[in-house]
Amino acid sequence: MLNIIKFLVAGTLFGLILTKSEVISWYRIQEMFRFQSFHMYGIIGSAVILGAIVVQVIKKLGMKSMDGEAISLAPKDMSITRYLVGGALFGMGWAMTGSCPGPLYAHVGYGYTVMLVAIVSAVAGTMLYGALREKLPH
Repeated sequence: MLNIIKFLVAGTLFGLILTKSEVISWYRIQEMFRFQSFHMYGIIGSAVILGAIVVQVIKKLGMKSMDGEAISLAPKDMSITRYLVGGALFGMGWAMTGSCPGPLYAHVGYGYTVMLVAIVSAVAGTMLYGALREKLPH
């Protein structure tokens, strides 16, 4: 039960941050794809830099998960094909729905229930990837 509360609090904070930073705004996303504003690029860049710093802190301090297990990050092979194909698919999904995966839930919380179609589609796409993973270039 304690883990559920932790995830509920973390998810609520994440949703608040997405909402207050206007990341879930279709207007802001449209600005980004038209290269009309730095707003979304600044937020994405800040998230990348913060993520890199947090990963280094996790490695340096040997931090553990909430279950007490050591956190290990497996190195990934460099492959231009996987980043191009994966990035293109992610971008197309983002452009078509007006949302990346994280804000989908915030949109539903706002009452945009049509985003449930995007969530179901994202889950179906993830399951399809899992089924085809061994046959795809990595």
